[in-house]
Amino acid sequence: MSSNQGLFISFEGIDGAGKSTHIGRLAQAFTASGRTVVLTREPGGTALAEQLRALILNQPMDALTEALLIFAARRDHLQNVIVPALARGDVVLCDRFTDATFAYQGFGRDFDLGVLTQLELWVQTAPGLALVQPQLTLWFDLPPSVAAQRLAGARVPDKFEAQPVAFFERVASGYAAREQADPKRFARIDAQQTVDAVWLSVHAALRQRAWLP
Repeated sequence: MSSNQGLFISFEGIDGAGKSTHIGRLAQAFTASGRTVVLTREPGGTALAEQLRALILNQPMDALTEALLIFAARRDHLQNVIVPALARGDVVLCDRFTDATFAYQGFGRDFDLGVLTQLELWVQTAPGLALVQPQLTLWFDLPPSVAAQRLAGARVPDKFEAQPVAFFERVASGYAAREQADPKRFARIDAQQTVDAVWLSVHAALRQRAWLP
C-alpha cells in the first residue's frame, strides 16, 4: 500500500470486548511506521457529533429517533474528519462505525434493516465518491456472558451497557450477519484470548494485507 493512500479501519464489538485497548496500540504501530494517524470514534468525532453522542447514550428515545441521530452524527463526522483525513492520505482508526448501527439498532433494538440501509446510502456517499466504508473492520468477537463479567462494576453504565445479556446476544448476531454479508472486509478477532494474543491477531490481520511490516 502506498504511504500516501488513505486507510480506514474500524473497530467493532460489544461493550467489554477490548476494542479500546488495541485501537491505541495499533495507532502507535502505524505512527512508528511513519504514517499519520487519526484516532476517532462513533457516535462522536466532532463537536456536534459528541453532543449527539451524549443524547444517544443517555436519553430515552424510540429506535427511529436514535437511528436518525446516529446517522446525523456520522454525516458530520464523515464530512469534517474521515473524508478529509483519507484525502490527505492519513490512517483513520475509528472505534465503531456503521456495523455497530446495524448490530445495536437493527438487531439489538429490532429496528428495520431496510431503513438503516437507506440511511447508510444517503449519509455515507460523499460527492464524487462511492459509499464510504472501512477497508478493514476488526471485529472483536466475545460471548456476551463474558463481556458482562468484564463490565460488572467497571463504571456507571450508559443505557446500552445496562441492557440484559439477551440484548447483547442479538447484537452479536448482528455483527455475525454483517461479516457474512461482507467477509472480505472483516477480520474476526477472538477476544477471549489474553491481551497479548489478541494484539498478535490484530497485527496479523494488518500484516496479511501488507499494511504493517
